[in-house]
Amino acid sequence: MRYLPNSPADRQAMLRATGHDSIDELFAQIPEDLRLRRPLNLPGPLSEAEILEFFKQAASASARDYVCLLGAGAYSHYRPVVIDTLILRGEFLTSYTPYQAEISQGNLQAMFEFQTLIAQLTGMEVANSSLYDGSTATNEAVLMAMRLTRREQVVMARTVHPEYRQVVQTYLQHQGVRLHEVPYAASGQIDLAALDAATRDDTAAVVLQTPNFLGALESVAPVAEIAHRRGALLVVAVAEPLSLAIVKPPVEADIVCGEAQSFGVPVAFGGPYVGFLATHERFIRQMPGRLVGQTTDRRGRRGYVLTLATREQHIRREKATSNICTSQSLMALNATIYLCLLGKRGLRALAAHNLAKARYAAERLRAVSGVETPFSAPHFNEVAVKVPGDADELLAALREEKIIGGLHLERFYPELKNHLLICTTEMVSRTAIDAMTDVYRRWAPRAVRAADLDAASVAHER
Repeated sequence: MRYLPNSPADRQAMLRATGHDSIDELFAQIPEDLRLRRPLNLPGPLSEAEILEFFKQAASASARDYVCLLGAGAYSHYRPVVIDTLILRGEFLTSYTPYQAEISQGNLQAMFEFQTLIAQLTGMEVANSSLYDGSTATNEAVLMAMRLTRREQVVMARTVHPEYRQVVQTYLQHQGVRLHEVPYAASGQIDLAALDAATRDDTAAVVLQTPNFLGALESVAPVAEIAHRRGALLVVAVAEPLSLAIVKPPVEADIVCGEAQSFGVPVAFGGPYVGFLATHERFIRQMPGRLVGQTTDRRGRRGYVLTLATREQHIRREKATSNICTSQSLMALNATIYLCLLGKRGLRALAAHNLAKARYAAERLRAVSGVETPFSAPHFNEVAVKVPGDADELLAALREEKIIGGLHLERFYPELKNHLLICTTEMVSRTAIDAMTDVYRRWAPRAVRAADLDAASVAHER
């Protein structure tokens, strides 16, 4: 009770004001099976020294010693130590997203550099100074396309990150906008025939992701041709932007958006991350978030200013292009430092290293009896693998060897039972890939025998 700001009398007064007699009555709409009727499973009061020791022990028992083959929108890349040295400086760390930005030329310059780097990577003419994350950036791109076209149908590839699709659906469902999902073909890429059939004269945006959630690289040009033939805009989402260092950027798109977490931002249990959005200059007035520009003052000195900031804080509410994010400036600075440290050649070399690791892993796994890579499209650092038995049992076997073996795709795609999505960045060594393959090799024959016995049993019963 000592930590609660409201006294018992205060709480009774609030209950009376809401027409309730008790806390239980207030929360009666919450199903009983979802209510916690016991104290939280936490240790008793601890001193500062005991708390520090508790977390040290918890960290030693964490997944630090595990090889991680998870990707699926959050990628474990090496972070040069100089990044934290710079972003933890008080000038940057305390800024968050400065509301009187012109008094902080250093922050504005950092945003300007981020915009420039994203524009160069995506092949677009202009980029904003960041958004919250990849999912909200994709949603903002869709809303931007709707404003530009004044249309109310959206066509989205089913291979766009499932959580990105959920965010878009959440925004569109109460606006009377029709969202149509297009299936993938046997290659793992979008089904072009289905896309052509789904795209109509009232389609505002076609949304594609590359590399997509199944790890496949998409061919952007034919998708752009279908979208533009119907007057729709093409939105291309990129969840693994390191791919842009080695794969041709989606220049055929009208809007390129996505997640820049790969650029020096730690996975960190899901955030904070940093989204990006880039487009053509002719669409700039409908671009959400902030845009920083370079100018000169009366003495001819270079300076940076907010050129556009069409959020409801800066403009009448009905004229705002976004109401969720001004910028994610500290994380954008993180990405900017990372990109500048690696440079063009370093980034390309790192991307080539990731690609080589993924190819090596796929080749080793295909050599295991019963294991397949079912999709024929080229991939970057993620590949889908079909295993002969229960994928969850295989993941458990891998965890016993301190290997987090990937994502079971059935979680998001029911038809992909026993398919794993495996990611190999520079953080996964060749030795670790070989160790993973050894687990597959030991496990696969047992899985095949079990499957054969099950099939024989079913045939006997018939």
